[in-house]
This record gives sequence, C-alpha cells and structure tokens, in this order.
Amino acid sequence: MHERPDGNPTADIAIIGGSGFYELLDPAHRVEVTTPYGPPSDAVTIGTVDERRVAFLPRHGATHALPAHRINHRANLWALRSLGVRQILAPCAVGSLREDLAPGSVVVPDQLVDRTAGRVQTYYDRGAVHVSFADPYCERGRTAVLKAGSESGEEVHDGGTMVVVEGPRFSTRAESRWFASAGWSLVNMTGHPEAVLARELALCYTSVALVTDYDAGVEHGEGVSQHEVFEAFSANVRRLKDLVLRTVRGMRLERGCACATALDGMDLPFELP
Repeated sequence: MHERPDGNPTADIAIIGGSGFYELLDPAHRVEVTTPYGPPSDAVTIGTVDERRVAFLPRHGATHALPAHRINHRANLWALRSLGVRQILAPCAVGSLREDLAPGSVVVPDQLVDRTAGRVQTYYDRGAVHVSFADPYCERGRTAVLKAGSESGEEVHDGGTMVVVEGPRFSTRAESRWFASAGWSLVNMTGHPEAVLARELALCYTSVALVTDYDAGVEHGEGVSQHEVFEAFSANVRRLKDLVLRTVRGMRLERGCACATALDGMDLPFELP
C-alpha cells in the first residue's frame, strides 16, 4: 500500500457513508487526520477492494453522533484529498418526492438544489474564486454506478434532482408538495455542502441515493418517521453496499472529466493538499 511522507497510507477512491456502512472495509488501516478546518467526522479507514486503495469516512461519525447540520464537511473533504483521494462515492438515504420512486429504489441524481441554512459551504473565504457547479455530480462517476447496476441486475434510476434541507426535522407537507411541484425528485439532509466542497477541491463526487420513504407531501397518514427511515435503510443497505463496491471495482482511476480541471487557471487562497 502506498504511503504519504508521514507514513499514513493513501487511497484513490473514497466512500462517504452513513448508517450500515460503518464496517465496509475489512481488514483496514485506521488513520487519524488533522485538517486546517478541525477534525473530520471520524478517523478514515483505508483498505483494498480488488487491489484498489479505498478510503471510508463515516459521515455522521462511527456512532452516528453527528446530526446532518453538525457535520464538519470542510474537514471531511480536506482529509480525504490529503490522503490522495480524487474520486468519491457518496451513498445516502433520501425521501421520495415522486410516486414512481418507491421505497427501496436506488437513484443516481444528476442535479442538486440547496435549501439548507447556516452551513459553511465554501473553502474560499477570501479572494475571487467562483467554481463552476452547473453539473454538481461527476458524469464519469454516475456512468460507473449505472454500469455496475446494469451488470448486476440491480435497477438504478438515472437522473433526478435532490433537494437538500437543513434538518434535523423532516419536511412539512406544504414544503414537500412545493419541492415536488418544482419537479424535484428526492429530499435529503447531507448532500450539501458535501458536493460543492468536493468540487472546490477538484474532486469527483457521485451521489448514490437509496429511497427510504415517501416524503410527507406524497404519502398519506402520519407522515415520515425516523423509525420508518432507519428500518427501510437497514432492510436495503446490503444492496446498496454491493452496488457501491461493484462500482469501485469498475471505476477508472485516470480522470478525464471536468471535475479534475475545475480549478484550472484560478488563483486559490491556499495550497491544495
């Protein structure tokens, strides 16, 4: 396994995951990383998947101690880049805003809408640096997930807009119906600013969304509950893990996408790790 000058191993691909992904790589080397933005959610574990060096970072911490609005995304992305990572797969749980995307569906979104409030969402605290974010997800990464699904017989829905809300509460019915009326497909609490910070570090970032429930404006009855979401994720997490690991095995390590050149020609206010 390749090492950094400080003796820590490096990785090419990272997986940022939540519930059900905490023991993804075995055996694995645990790496404590420090960053200029404070500590990441937890230590990074690095192992191999078919001889590919893969890092795993638990988004909410190993014990799920961090709610979505308290995650230090800047530290998380910086830590991964400092370990050599250039491509990220980001499995997550989402609510559905469309009746045709039932619980258990897997979606690879192609667009994102930010409805969070108060989160630090940039590394560029000085200078004039404006990163392109028209297409928030890596097209090569998306293609790799869709191909992995096709080869394994796993139905993966191609495209859709994920709206990210502040949390930790779920949406009201009125909010949910508003999101759906705008043509958005999924609702989530963690996908922003994770995606934009990855772009600001010229990393490839691909979201892989597992639908756990119909959002409040779609379903009838009591509305979304935490128990319902956790139970649905637990019931389907093995499928999601298998898809993510199959994607890792098929990803091309060389990058020819726009993500890799997102910062070309820009005068950054810091040196990239």
